[in-house]
Amino acid sequence: MREERLTERIRLWEKAPDQRGSQDPKRMIDSIIRHLERILNTRWGSAQIADDFGIPDFSDIRSGFPDALRDLERLIRNTIMKYEPRLQSVRVKFIQQDENRLALSFQIIGKLSLEGEKNQVIFESMMDSEGKVTIRA
Repeated sequence: MREERLTERIRLWEKAPDQRGSQDPKRMIDSIIRHLERILNTRWGSAQIADDFGIPDFSDIRSGFPDALRDLERLIRNTIMKYEPRLQSVRVKFIQQDENRLALSFQIIGKLSLEGEKNQVIFESMMDSEGKVTIRA
C-alpha cells in the first residue's frame, strides 16, 4: 500500500483497516497530485524539512524569459525527483499558453511503480500570476 504517503496511510488504516495491502492506481495518483501541489506551492526556506524543499519565488522570471524556462524545467524536475520518490524518470516540459500569458504551464511526465510494473503518468501543472500551482492528471 504505497499509494499514499505515510500520514495518509495511517488515516486510511484507522478508517478502513480491511484495505491494507491493496494497491489502487487512482489513489496513488491522487496522493501524488496532492504531494506535488504541496511541494510546488512551498517556497525555498519556508519549510522546516529542508531549506531547498519547494521551489524559489518565480516573480522575477520575466527578466530572463524565455531563456529561464529551461532552468525552471530543470529546477522543477530536480525538486520532484528529490521529494517525490514514487515518481521515477521524471521529465518536465514547458507548455505554451496562448489564452493566459500570465500563467506558466508545465507537463510533468514520470513513471510510477505499481504492482511491479512501471506505468507512465502525465500531469499538467499550472502556475497562476500569484504563484499558486495546481496540478491535474
